[in-house]
Amino acid sequence: MSLITPRDRYNQTLVNHVHPPDWINPQPVDRYDLVVIGAGTAGLVVAAGAAGLGIGLKVALIEKHLMGGDCLNVGCVPSKCVIRSSRVVADMRETEQFGIQPPETIAIDFPAVMERMRQIRAGISHHDSAQRFQDLGVDVFLGEGQFTGRDTISVAGTTLRFKKAVIATGARAARPEIPGLAEAGFLTNETVFSLTDRPQRLAVIGGGPIGCELAQAFQRLGCEVILFHKHGHILDREDADAAEIVQQAFLREGMRLELNSSLERVETIPDGKVIYFSRNGQSAHVTVDEILVGAGRVPNVEGLNLEQVGVQYDRQHGVQVNDYLQTTNPCIYAAGDICMSWKFTHAADAAARIVIKNALFSVFGWGRSKLSDLVMPWVTYTSPEIAHVGLYASEAKAQNIAVDTITIPFSQVDRAIADGETEGFVKILHKQGSDQILGATIVANHAGEMISEVTLAIVHKIGLSKLSSVIHPYPTQAEAIKKAADAYRRTLLTPRTTTLLGLLAKLP
Repeated sequence: MSLITPRDRYNQTLVNHVHPPDWINPQPVDRYDLVVIGAGTAGLVVAAGAAGLGIGLKVALIEKHLMGGDCLNVGCVPSKCVIRSSRVVADMRETEQFGIQPPETIAIDFPAVMERMRQIRAGISHHDSAQRFQDLGVDVFLGEGQFTGRDTISVAGTTLRFKKAVIATGARAARPEIPGLAEAGFLTNETVFSLTDRPQRLAVIGGGPIGCELAQAFQRLGCEVILFHKHGHILDREDADAAEIVQQAFLREGMRLELNSSLERVETIPDGKVIYFSRNGQSAHVTVDEILVGAGRVPNVEGLNLEQVGVQYDRQHGVQVNDYLQTTNPCIYAAGDICMSWKFTHAADAAARIVIKNALFSVFGWGRSKLSDLVMPWVTYTSPEIAHVGLYASEAKAQNIAVDTITIPFSQVDRAIADGETEGFVKILHKQGSDQILGATIVANHAGEMISEVTLAIVHKIGLSKLSSVIHPYPTQAEAIKKAADAYRRTLLTPRTTTLLGLLAKLP
């Protein structure tokens, strides 16, 4: 297990919970109903869910590094703590519009920001602790697990026999093949949260969600950030209008964007790390103190000995599963980042629930749940946030689905005006000639808190007409969703219906 730094009391608490140094692996039972490899979100939900049914299932959970996986240790939890601190800085810089004079200088205590993150992470780590899962009735084995036979897994010199197994080993940050990068040294989401000193000049490689979230946070916390992206626009997989709003926010905040760029090599000099790159055919270079790589994820398939049990996999896309999350070995399932394109904590949680049902309770394949039936929302936690669920217009077009789009800008929403947060919108895609909602994108400071209403509507087939009848408190920014539903209702007022309503109104 790699060392968790810095070695302060908070990280010591974290390690004592999620990989206790004095942990003694239990004596295995003769045969487990379920053995789970990997104690990230998917693995934890599968293990706790199966053991918590109260029907006497024997469940084992294997983890070679830190229980809680990326989300607790190097993902959702630490990143959102740092983002929250950075938003305080942004709010302080924008006070004048509210009639409050901003401070002449904002003293950012970077070590204190990172210490707060470590304190919060340690404070919630008991939820994912080895001891808690043991108390839930799960046999927790710390060590590297690998398949050794058709129904056996070895871990720390011990062999576990299983009826069913689940692979939930997750993914890690991709390492781009740039000459000199490895020699110069670089950060990923797995190491950046160990920083205690602020890098004055920070290069971020990758304009996707991870790169953008961290780039904006560190820019606000006082770093001079240069964001490199190989495409012509950041967040290019998102709605173009939404991504443009975030890109303009980055530029206003002073971030340097090097778009359409190709990184050629990195050299180390006494003053820092020199990145040589080309942009639109022109060569350039820049010197920075640290390089943060946020350019994709790679599945953790190594060391599992998957060939031994007939589980097919790909080093880029991970373990192959069918729509029931079953691998090419019918006794072995997979869930989470190891096998899914949705690399979100909530997606891993939802997939884990499918695995519990399909692996343990779907006799002869009856009553199985499908991954493709999930309606998956996601959020990019920039400022403003981008939240999305369902289809994009381009996807609907590719599927030959005729759609109409309703867009409500927040400049038309009273609460957003009062909050000084008019930049953004609610965009809802519905089937042409119908009120059926097919997708939605929301751009707002709290878009992630708003998207679930639309997700609920899609899941339970609640159309825009019914959504229009839902009373939304005034004034709230979520009223924009009702405004979109009302806008659809107004499209039903054809000249013929208007005439008919006029006649009805004149009746005694």
